[in-house]
Amino acid sequence: MLRYTLMRLGIFVGCLVVVWGLVYSGLAPRGLGRSNGLWIVLLALLISAPISFVVLRKERDRASEQVARRVDRMKASIQANASQEDGADDATRTRHQTS
Repeated sequence: MLRYTLMRLGIFVGCLVVVWGLVYSGLAPRGLGRSNGLWIVLLALLISAPISFVVLRKERDRASEQVARRVDRMKASIQANASQEDGADDATRTRHQTS
């Protein structure tokens, strides 16, 4: 997941540099007043999102498989703990009923 996040951040930074260069060279429009920095960041986000979606598809699938495996392990662990508690509770009840 860290690798995917870093790759995503790298694509954003690359787009940010390109958009900044285009805006300051006059090839892309500038923001109004003091909003130029915000305009550049928003434009870079808008451009980097579809690029990341296409380019990082395999990495995203790999990360989602890892997350799904972790969730499955956690569910199994919770279920095992619950069954241990149920077993201990049943044993205690049986002991108290026979007394």
